[in-house]
Amino acid sequence: MAVTPVGNPYVESSDLVANYPGASEALAERIDIVGVNPFANAAARDAAIPSPVQGQMCSLNDDNKGYRYDGSAWILFSGAGDANFTNAATGTFTTGGINYKYITFTGSSGDLIVDRAGFADILVIGGGGSGGSRIGGGGGAGGVINSNVYLKAETLQVVIGAGAASAVGVGAASRGLVGSPSALGTHTTVGGGGGSSFGNGAGLNGGSGGGGGYNSQSGGASFFTQGNAGGAGNAFLAGAGGGANVVGSVATASSAGGAGGSGLTSLITGSSVVYAGGGGGCADTGTAGAGGTGGGGAGSISTANANNATVNTGGGGGGARNNADSGAVTSGAGGSGVVIVRVVV
Repeated sequence: MAVTPVGNPYVESSDLVANYPGASEALAERIDIVGVNPFANAAARDAAIPSPVQGQMCSLNDDNKGYRYDGSAWILFSGAGDANFTNAATGTFTTGGINYKYITFTGSSGDLIVDRAGFADILVIGGGGSGGSRIGGGGGAGGVINSNVYLKAETLQVVIGAGAASAVGVGAASRGLVGSPSALGTHTTVGGGGGSSFGNGAGLNGGSGGGGGYNSQSGGASFFTQGNAGGAGNAFLAGAGGGANVVGSVATASSAGGAGGSGLTSLITGSSVVYAGGGGGCADTGTAGAGGTGGGGAGSISTANANNATVNTGGGGGGARNNADSGAVTSGAGGSGVVIVRVVV
């Protein structure tokens, strides 16, 4: 009886018939070790293989996943299944017969502890931009990553981007600011762009761009396709809306500011929630631009302060008119970002 280079036995022509049973048994035992043998569930596997050896493999019919014994425990084949985290879950739910758990990060930072490599759904949203405070456009929403990704078994740093601070004044300080990035490990989103302001150029680029303002200032662009552009400005004494999941709206008259773009609707937590709406532009009189669905702040008219975006949505802040030239009117601040991770359980 001989063996192949990788150790599988076989019978040679010179072997006696008496050798056949031994060769057959050796081959069967070898298959038990190196073959991917199916079992109904983990209990059935453990009963059949009370003393597994390193490298031994199997599959389980109840979850349709493959496992390998690493010398101390049965583990999923790399990339063969779903990731798992050991942090306390924010919530759980079941849909379509599949059980999920998720964790939501809303503070400035944290850690996600992944103890099993695999795939997970992630939603990472950067901090929103602030609106301009002098005939200003609305702030752009923070950049969005909404994807199913592979996570290694490691501790991932989580960073929640801050929303941009309000712009104050009628001079250089009246231009909106860019929000801060959010991150889950290497998955990073940029902050939303600030809204433009009279005399200070176009809306700023960001995850979504800030809205344009008076005198036909253009809206900011989106970086890395993480959102959309802000609305373009025109000759009206009103601002355009900040970008979001859709492009921000333009002002249609001095008495009608542009609305912020509507945000992204997500079911990652089991409920329908909208995130990352753009900020609304200002108006001279009449109706300022509404904040985009998903936490965008509304613009303001005359000498009123604009509205801040909602925290932990990544929404853009509203633009302010500031027609008294007092410099005291403020634009809306951007909303802080959020990171959500969901896995199958």
